[in-house]
Amino acid sequence: MIIRDANKEDCPNILILNKKNVEMLLSMDYQQFMYFIEKSALFKVVEIDGKIVAFLIALRSKVDYSIQVYRWFLQRYFNFIYIDRVVIDEAYRRMGIARRLYDCVFDHSYRQGITTIASGVEVEPNYNKASIEFHNSMGFAEVGEQYVRGGTVKVSLLVKEMDAVLET
Repeated sequence: MIIRDANKEDCPNILILNKKNVEMLLSMDYQQFMYFIEKSALFKVVEIDGKIVAFLIALRSKVDYSIQVYRWFLQRYFNFIYIDRVVIDEAYRRMGIARRLYDCVFDHSYRQGITTIASGVEVEPNYNKASIEFHNSMGFAEVGEQYVRGGTVKVSLLVKEMDAVLET
């Protein structure tokens, strides 16, 4: 398993993987992919045997991103990392990939002195039990709920507060 930064050549594979999982997240096109390449704090891909099987996109606070869930956190938190999406090919789930990707976020946040990690998980109409359980196991707690997509989708808004970086 190789975890690395995404690059422009990964676009077709990432768009296909995103499309396969679009029922639980937002769609993405080439323009949005390029936005994430340029603006994200982290855009990681996971390769197994040369195949991209997962990716994670995380944004810092104060970027120009119009997604409602991100805006909710922006109104309430000063300095955070927002995990926009984590997508894992169905055949590779339950192998610890999400945990490894989240560890990348935690490590990056620690090095940057950021103590708040934010994320959102759909709970209605599609209750994403596996994601809720995963976030709970990683130390996230619900801080609110929000209806998005014209009130048709309810999202649980989650935050993990990390210990402050110690100066040495």
